[in-house]
Amino acid sequence: MSLHCDPGHHKFVAVQIEENDINTGLYKVLKVLRPNWSVPNIKFKVFTDGITNKLVACQADGEDIVLIRIYGNKTDLLIDRNAEVRNITNLHKIGLAPEIYGVFKNGLAYQYYPGVTLTPESVVDEKIWKLIAKQMAIMHKVQIEPEINREPAVWDKTEQFLSLIPEQFSNPNKQKKFANSFGSITRLRIEFERLKSKLTKTDSPIVFAHNDLLLGNVIYNEISGTVKFIDYEYAAYNYQAYDIANHFNEFVGLSIEDIDYQKYPSKEFQCSWIRTYLAEFLDSAPSTEEIEKVYREVQCLSLASHFLWGVWSLVQYELSDIDFDFGRYAEIRLNRYFELKDLVFKESLL
Repeated sequence: MSLHCDPGHHKFVAVQIEENDINTGLYKVLKVLRPNWSVPNIKFKVFTDGITNKLVACQADGEDIVLIRIYGNKTDLLIDRNAEVRNITNLHKIGLAPEIYGVFKNGLAYQYYPGVTLTPESVVDEKIWKLIAKQMAIMHKVQIEPEINREPAVWDKTEQFLSLIPEQFSNPNKQKKFANSFGSITRLRIEFERLKSKLTKTDSPIVFAHNDLLLGNVIYNEISGTVKFIDYEYAAYNYQAYDIANHFNEFVGLSIEDIDYQKYPSKEFQCSWIRTYLAEFLDSAPSTEEIEKVYREVQCLSLASHFLWGVWSLVQYELSDIDFDFGRYAEIRLNRYFELKDLVFKESLL
């Protein structure tokens, strides 16, 4: 299915929601987007699991919920917000993303999907993972027109994040931890060039990918028996196997405290998942060879996922004011990368 690139004509609200006075800003945004809502009846619920943005559910008596996402400090350095709005607008037309109600200076308001986000337990439930595999395949078949950049996004994105890591962290303790854990930015850059030179040999198809399909970005609705994807901040053309690998990397836990790589899916599970995905993507039953090929590509691209989010976390370590241990998260992802890379490349055909 082809979609013509639409910048979207959304209501713009000239409001900046301030970190220290969120409610005032929310009322101002809702006054424009939902003028019929009675202020005393508006209830807010802040979701606490986001580590890039703040998300608030807003509702007045009996009305549909409006989600308001307030962008994190300096996240515009990491994310192309115009592309994000354009992607959501395009994907909403074919039922793959929520409707955007309006955009304000440091965020957007959009449609709420009823349901629950996933856990490491529910993401391996057969009735749920099959829905996810099919939904990802449907998204991967979408063609965004006109021909926007079809280069795999992972390389430019990682380069961008590497360029944002400071030469010297502003906090001396952070600088010391960085030096002890990672040595230097130069070391990370050299490692990235090695990784890129290996992985650009892959012939994994370039598809329009979500690129951040963590457990919190999948909404499962048990009543309708559907899954929906949310948060298209990083959506762009990328390797098919990257999107799958990135999703599998998220099976291991929801928070730093409960990350457990014993929960990483087995080869048997991955091949079953890939079989379901390919049946939808190819519109025919895949061969064992086709499944095995994607499985090998996924193992290789999982390294790119670990590296990208490790470097992303180092940028957040300097910039973010959200209460999250980005330094520790960077260690977890980059340590996993260094632990796996030799084994993966030895077993792959790249």
